[in-house]
Amino acid sequence: MGKPKTPRRSLDSYSVKHINKTVKPGDCVMMRPADNSTSSYVAKIERIESDSRGANVKVHVRWYYRPEESIGGRRQFHGSKEVFLSDHRDIQSADSIEGKCTVHSFKSYGKLESVGDEDFFCRFEYNSITGAFNPDRVAVYCKCEMPYNPDDLMVQCEGCSDWFHPACIEMTAEEAKRLDHFYCETCSSQVQKKLQNSHATDATTAATTSPKQSDTKAGPKRRRR
Repeated sequence: MGKPKTPRRSLDSYSVKHINKTVKPGDCVMMRPADNSTSSYVAKIERIESDSRGANVKVHVRWYYRPEESIGGRRQFHGSKEVFLSDHRDIQSADSIEGKCTVHSFKSYGKLESVGDEDFFCRFEYNSITGAFNPDRVAVYCKCEMPYNPDDLMVQCEGCSDWFHPACIEMTAEEAKRLDHFYCETCSSQVQKKLQNSHATDATTAATTSPKQSDTKAGPKRRRR
């Protein structure tokens, strides 16, 4: 007759002594990989349990995948700190936790003043079997029509409000940083046409009307920004 299984009990939290941190369900952590030459794995704790004596603590985790770990691999628009929340779940020893980390939403990550080693961001869920992403479509920008990479410098057109990579508009990063105003090629041509039409209309009006005295004081025109 087989030995009966020792009952397990759920824990609300657990103090990981070797990192002097307390973890609880919902926390994101970095886990020690089997191969020391690879980066730490990122996971979200869903449950913590121990044996009846409070020992042999295990964490039930949901893995985050890095782009290079996905079926499609890393692409140009993937950020260096980007991870995907996968459907891959596992049970690991709590001793393999190397530290706590924060996986930000894409929006909140973009507002960080500085990014630390423990900061990551997620904008996709990932199916580890099919390689499918949710959402399967995101907004694209620039002439290259690529999703936004928060690591890349971009400049915004004051006309259409689209964003552009300096390299895609034949500009260096240094030149882009010095810009006070920027209009993309399409908006620049539209602005030129409006100016030309405005000048033509003013010339016609001046030729067909006589000058009239005005009581209004002359002043500088405000530029539309």
